[in-house]
Amino acid sequence: MAAGLSVDANVDPRSIIANRVFDAPRNLVFSAWTDPKHLARWWGPNGFTTTTHSFDMRPGGVWRFVMHGPDGRDYQNRITYEEIVPPQRIVYRHGGGEDVEPVQFKTTVTFEELASASGHKTRITMRMEFPSAAERDRVIAEYGADEGLIQTLGRLERHVSELTDQPGTARQEKRA
Repeated sequence: MAAGLSVDANVDPRSIIANRVFDAPRNLVFSAWTDPKHLARWWGPNGFTTTTHSFDMRPGGVWRFVMHGPDGRDYQNRITYEEIVPPQRIVYRHGGGEDVEPVQFKTTVTFEELASASGHKTRITMRMEFPSAAERDRVIAEYGADEGLIQTLGRLERHVSELTDQPGTARQEKRA
């Protein structure tokens, strides 16, 4: 696993919990989660692409999207937002309905600002909670949810790194 990343599927039999530290300010990392143009660049495991059909990020709002697998399979998805506290927390429910993948869970993502000698860092904690331990185990076995989460957060890290390397960002200004 990459430095600054941990994934735990043992502390709670109904959950997958991931922590990852990003070398970027919290507002930037939060923006990568809340803007569909950013989501399209990193959402999903390695080899996947994401097409957004609708995006309404507010409590009760829905994000409808398709994850296109490297094998050509399309995975229909629906996320319904429950809570959004910029730039600290996002809570959403995944699934619901016969027109999406048969996977339901609640996710809480927290964004913690960390000060460091090299500038601002952000720790994301992502807790995916399933209706039962059996359902969590099924989703890991059938979809590779634990490994997919590791890959997805790796893609986010690469995307955020590209953003912070652009001229005018705080990290670029420190290098000058």
